[in-house]
Amino acid sequence: MSGILAITEVKESSFRKASFEVVSEAVRCAQKLGTEATAVVIGSNVESIANDLGKYGVKNIVVVDDSKLENAYTQPLAEAIEQIIKAKGSDYIFFPATLQGKALSAITAARFQRAAVSDCTETLCDNGELSLKRPVYAGKAIETVKPVQKPAFVSLRPNVFPAEETTVEAQVEKMDVTFSEKAFQIKIVNVEKAEEQKLDLTEASVIVSGGRGMKGPEHFHLIEELASTLGGVNGASRAVVDAGWRPHKEQVGQTGKTVSPQLYVACGISGAIQHLAGMRTSKVIVAINKDKEAPIFQVADYGIVGDVFEVLPVMIEEGKKLN
Repeated sequence: MSGILAITEVKESSFRKASFEVVSEAVRCAQKLGTEATAVVIGSNVESIANDLGKYGVKNIVVVDDSKLENAYTQPLAEAIEQIIKAKGSDYIFFPATLQGKALSAITAARFQRAAVSDCTETLCDNGELSLKRPVYAGKAIETVKPVQKPAFVSLRPNVFPAEETTVEAQVEKMDVTFSEKAFQIKIVNVEKAEEQKLDLTEASVIVSGGRGMKGPEHFHLIEELASTLGGVNGASRAVVDAGWRPHKEQVGQTGKTVSPQLYVACGISGAIQHLAGMRTSKVIVAINKDKEAPIFQVADYGIVGDVFEVLPVMIEEGKKLN
């Protein structure tokens, strides 16, 4: 039957937050299009958590649980997704626009000789057809795309689509798939965890980022403290990462991570177009910069013209009063 497949992502035996967002949006779109949404869970030892997706309104769940998929790279996952699509005859395939999700959407789209519509920030359902909006040209413009060939492959930007809890009784279908001889030529052999386990930038609701205006790595404790006070995580501009002040995993921007938090605080960041491309879809943007002509103020909802070393301690103290 036709419908929407929502591809989920499992990390360390639990669903990533972006998975719930993709499932919720698939359910909403399916209702508007008069069809059904099906969630897909692929991995090793994942059957036990599949029912958790019923909290987000999806009635049908397909599970591929195979021990060979432990620490698997993208190839076997793409082969499993391809077989599920063919079995279900789905019109639209939704992925989270994470690093893995964007890679899988492109790979599986190529298998069907289709284009992948990546990093979408809005879905439009009209007359039984789906259209999608996404930022282009480093966020300077919004493109509307209407897939004309099915199946269509779509990745949804994390933190943009709400994960709505609407509990239903889900039906789980376990599916067996076959893998090619080439499927496991590449395998993840080691994962190095950060010293402190923090929420991924793409899933954080609050991000406090620092730029060259912080003057040196020794001052980033102010960024970390404000982020911790607000219940968020810290980020950095490309210039800071290139200077070796912060690790690349914290980089926000065109060559880093694209984020859409509820609150983004830019500290000592001028606002180069490459940085704006990665954060301008944030719900609320607060900019702190002593240069009142800094480009960051053009996208900011609230701007503070001042020295970050004077402003940040005050914000930290006021933030502590709210806890």
